[in-house]
Amino acid sequence: MFTINCRGNLIQMNEPIVMGILNITPDSFYKGYLSNSMDEIKVRISSMITEGASIIDVGGQSTRPGSVRIHEQEELDRILPIIEFINNEFPDTIISIDTYYSKVAAEALNSGASIINDVSSGEFDPDMIPLAGKHKVPYICMHMQGTPESMQINPSYENITKNVLDFFIQKKEQCIKAGIIDIIFDPGFGFGKTTQHNFSLLSNLSIFKMLECPLLVGLSRKGMIYKTINSSASEALNGTTVLNTMALKNGANILRVHDVREAKEAITLMTEYKKAAH
Repeated sequence: MFTINCRGNLIQMNEPIVMGILNITPDSFYKGYLSNSMDEIKVRISSMITEGASIIDVGGQSTRPGSVRIHEQEELDRILPIIEFINNEFPDTIISIDTYYSKVAAEALNSGASIINDVSSGEFDPDMIPLAGKHKVPYICMHMQGTPESMQINPSYENITKNVLDFFIQKKEQCIKAGIIDIIFDPGFGFGKTTQHNFSLLSNLSIFKMLECPLLVGLSRKGMIYKTINSSASEALNGTTVLNTMALKNGANILRVHDVREAKEAITLMTEYKKAAH
């Protein structure tokens, strides 16, 4: 069982938890939850919390394949009003900030966020890991080969699971040296990986337990699902639940999803399954 300290609020993972995705971007790969107004955003937040999200992950910049980076100020303009709203209206809700800019993370922490979710694991901004250590907040390290602009142009590995594990071992040491207490690892499904790479990582997910850190899995409506079943992101909910169930069986501690209720149901059923197995 893992416990993470979110600036005084403890999350106990005696069973897996759900992180709800809140993308405040005009170009997310999945259009189903794009919000055009503050009212829509507020309804979305309320719904995710009601359905059982333990964490709301707020992002102001798309990192889908081929996306173009925006300036940190534009990202701040998008996310700060949302974080302040959640902090005021739902003060017990844990907020994570999905960014690779240390300035955005710092401002988000000042406004009420208490987790940093960095797709670059500090590779894009050398000040990010020291910032997380200074503030003693949980830090999500994700593996990505390349950058969002180019990551899906012929990604290759000698051994995908070994390469990602070696990266995490090095990052764990770097994070500990920076003073980070709660490190969370995300294999980065779809980030510089082919569909075959993604399925290989999923099947070997339990190997990452040796890191002795919580494992976050973000499979929600991704290409590895809808390309495999010849569908689309909007039609990939069932496939997402199937793969989330596989991830839970192989040791995932956090499911990062668009669809909170379905993820919670998968966790409840898997928890009962594991109880019976013992």
